[in-house]
Amino acid sequence: MANKPRFNRLFGRDGKCIEVALDHGIHNEWSFLPGIENLRITVDKLVAADPDAILLSIGQAQLLQEYQGRQKPTLVVRIDPTNLYGVPTPGHVFCELIDEPVEQALALDAASVVVNLLWAPDQPELYHQCIKNICRLKPHCERFGMPLMVEPLAMHRDDTVGYRPDPDTCRNVALVRQAVELGADILKTDSFEDLDEYGRIIEAASGRPVLPRGGSRVSDEEILRRTFILMEKGASGIVYGRNIFQHPRPERMVKACRAMVHQGATVQEAMAILSE
Repeated sequence: MANKPRFNRLFGRDGKCIEVALDHGIHNEWSFLPGIENLRITVDKLVAADPDAILLSIGQAQLLQEYQGRQKPTLVVRIDPTNLYGVPTPGHVFCELIDEPVEQALALDAASVVVNLLWAPDQPELYHQCIKNICRLKPHCERFGMPLMVEPLAMHRDDTVGYRPDPDTCRNVALVRQAVELGADILKTDSFEDLDEYGRIIEAASGRPVLPRGGSRVSDEEILRRTFILMEKGASGIVYGRNIFQHPRPERMVKACRAMVHQGATVQEAMAILSE
């Protein structure tokens, strides 16, 4: 069964997507929770801001799908909790695929599922588990027409803050390419410190849409500057979490990002939207 119908629900007519990630609570790290302690309030604000999609976990997806009417963001579902982000790092690190993930996502009327491809030099078993998760998941996605979004993340260990994104360009490019080879329909990737290199990620994605994630909270000007460059480099949109839901006015940040992604607004124009 073709996944085009759900794919088209996720992306706008221009082939672009603004997705807000609200799945952070599934990873059991308290520092991810500020801004989403009461998730219902956060979802209410963001639905009103009209992003293209919202990423939620299985247990919280009903907060979006309880909304009546057709005009609401599309649901994307996280299906593989991991404890890699724990601080301090747990003695046993895992990334576990939930049972019957595609069937559960279908019951919630999701348009895509998200799964990790985590690589860290000192966690070979974690990497192996992610590979197995994707290989197990892909045939089910194909059978039911569910777009598979893979999140390839190269990580390295920092003893003070746990695992952080690895800035090595070659490692990230190789991991994105592997995600494509394993069957990814959409890539949710890290953005680089050197954004001029991001075109290599777009090339490695081999025509699949690439949605850079936002990562840790940064200043408004920095996240908008980054967004502008990423779109110029060929990204198909963004998946931002803390840079939206931890913002004092998350609905304004969504509108500023929407202007950049869908309308080609400059950083200055997006900053003006934030200050309205």
